[in-house]
Amino acid sequence: QVQLVESGGGLVQAGGSLRLSCVASRATFSAYALGWFRQAPGKEREFVASISRNGGSTNYADSVKGRFTISRDNAENSVYLQMNILKPVDTAVYYCAARILSVSTTPRDYTYWGQGTQVTVSS
Repeated sequence: QVQLVESGGGLVQAGGSLRLSCVASRATFSAYALGWFRQAPGKEREFVASISRNGGSTNYADSVKGRFTISRDNAENSVYLQMNILKPVDTAVYYCAARILSVSTTPRDYTYWGQGTQVTVSS
């Protein structure tokens, strides 16, 4: 069992930045691929970014490429999402998720989820 706790959300003006953090409870954190997803009101949960177990491979949704950066610190059992040049369309609840071994862009492939953190970008 892995418990994930996100933090770092908030209200920011368009063009601003936020850094989301997600801390995991499990000691074997490095065995898990990690992803960030988001869900806006009335919309399905969508892929934002993923990172491999050792951090050597990352993947991004086209909508955030060049603006968001995912990273992880296995010694701290943490994954991060640096979000720059935020836009109102980035407004959503952001979730971190974990799955054993390989990365995926599909929400249903992930076993463990955090409770989410709200990001609101004002125009």
